[in-house]
Amino acid sequence: MLATGTKDVLLVGLGAVGTIYAYILQSSKLARVTAVARSNYDVVNAKGIHIRSKKYGVHESWKPYRLVSSVAEAADRPYSHVILTTKAIPEVIKTSRILEPLLSSPYSEKYPQPTYVLLQNGLGVERDLYHSVKALDQGEPKIISSVVWITTNLVEKNVVDHGDFDRITIGMYRHGDHLTTTNSPEEGAILTDLGTMFETGGSEVIIATEIQRKKFHKTIWNVAFSSFSTLTGSSPTAMFRPPPKEGQSYSPYVAPQTAPDIIPVLRAIVQEMLTLGHALGYPDTEDGLPSSLVDTTLLRTVELHKDPAHTTLPSMLLDAQNGLPIEVEVILGEVVRMAKEAGVDVPRIETLYALLAIIQNQTLGGFRQPKL
Repeated sequence: MLATGTKDVLLVGLGAVGTIYAYILQSSKLARVTAVARSNYDVVNAKGIHIRSKKYGVHESWKPYRLVSSVAEAADRPYSHVILTTKAIPEVIKTSRILEPLLSSPYSEKYPQPTYVLLQNGLGVERDLYHSVKALDQGEPKIISSVVWITTNLVEKNVVDHGDFDRITIGMYRHGDHLTTTNSPEEGAILTDLGTMFETGGSEVIIATEIQRKKFHKTIWNVAFSSFSTLTGSSPTAMFRPPPKEGQSYSPYVAPQTAPDIIPVLRAIVQEMLTLGHALGYPDTEDGLPSSLVDTTLLRTVELHKDPAHTTLPSMLLDAQNGLPIEVEVILGEVVRMAKEAGVDVPRIETLYALLAIIQNQTLGGFRQPKL
């Protein structure tokens, strides 16, 4: 991939994922990163962020090119890209509300609209932003959606742990179309431009010709494993790691005398997702949603989390433990609504959704206190 010039990039949300990708972009020397740190601005401004990464090394008191406390403060210049890494929780705040200073006068009249990049879990996360940009009557919105696989957690407000792996798949959002599988020359150029920045900064990048099937694949994992982890308060490692052998010492793990076989339950959940995906038109092929996905998803997850060194928690579990809202609507709720529209029965997923919705309700009502 090739790129020329250095671009001004706005990144909104300096949590775990936001920090690592701000670092990647800044390291590429192809981007000047203005980062919006909302809840942790004061500590990051005073002390920087401590990055502890097995891949990128240890960086004490790291800061991006420019740090601001709000999108309104950042709305003083044009940007080639605006990257949103906040959690998608529309029942709390919609994307258009977060980015409102960029979507309204005087900014929208003074500067051209950027390419928006959504580094967010879930399905349907692009719709609200698409309609808001479309209403500005500046042509078809340029929105890149993504699938991010990364092992990183925000362990303190300015301390980020990162493993040895990050991979991002990017693709154009085509409103109302999830079956076109060819990038136009313009779409290809937009994706290559962003991909070059990420790749030059050290991340692994895949450019997709149709991103929604990739997001659906990631959602399968979140529906099955993030939901189970959040509801049980246990990491996937605790569910799949065998007891230590004689002379070993680690925790947590599932004691063999009490451990039920949860694999059939997880398999049935993944199968419900696969059946829905096929009903939506994703083909049973390697570049779609192959039937083998049921076995490969389970086997790869179990194998990964057998490793005692694998300590990264699903972000949904971490949010629940910290008394923060979880991504229940864009992950579980959206799937249930899509299934109803498609006429597909998903009773297990509906049960997970109902249980997680109670946790969300209690959190938003202020009745759940942080456990950590």
